[in-house]
Amino acid sequence: MSKLAIIGGTGLARLSDLKIVHKQMVNTPYGPASAPLIIGELCNESVVFIARHGHGHTIPPHKINYQANIWALKSLGVEQIIAVAAVGGITEKMAPKTIVVPDQLIDYTYGREHTFFSDDFNPDRHIDFTRSEFNVIDGGVYGATQGPRLETAAEINKLEKDGCDIVGMTGMPEAALARELEMDYATCAVVANWGAGRVDEEITMDQIETNLIDGMKRVRILIETTLPLVL
Repeated sequence: MSKLAIIGGTGLARLSDLKIVHKQMVNTPYGPASAPLIIGELCNESVVFIARHGHGHTIPPHKINYQANIWALKSLGVEQIIAVAAVGGITEKMAPKTIVVPDQLIDYTYGREHTFFSDDFNPDRHIDFTRSEFNVIDGGVYGATQGPRLETAAEINKLEKDGCDIVGMTGMPEAALARELEMDYATCAVVANWGAGRVDEEITMDQIETNLIDGMKRVRILIETTLPLVL
């Protein structure tokens, strides 16, 4: 079974170049995963793909069963995760269409199950969630908000004061759950739009969709280039 999984988010509900071997719906102790896990080959490498928001993008960020998704991947032997996400840009360098691999995260979510061990806790369950340093072109801090609404301009200002470079809705608890199960996890984020109040013009879905189409093309190239290096 593949050691690498790709979690697809907004704008990447499927991998067009993935040669599908089979699909597998995994029922977990935490309920069903968002979608069937697709086991296949990409660039002659074995990978597992799951659509975070389900088939047809029907599951909003705050209702995703993150525990089930991560547990399902682990049950198939996955050791490394590339999590693709659409985000908003906050700081000047995070313009639309930019691809960002954040190296830190601030969690503003609430009401989500953030651990596999809430009913089976002991002191050794604490995890070190400081990410390892690595060379990236566009590193930064990911602010994970509750959603599903977009943030207000005042909230974006607060996020910037807190040190956030980008804002998204799915980074947590996904990253922490992967860490609990000892899987390597990296977010590959595409900036779909400026955060509220960063520019004068109105944020429209047409702009977001155009930016995501262009950005996700580059994400696919990046993934295909990266696969031989990580496997």
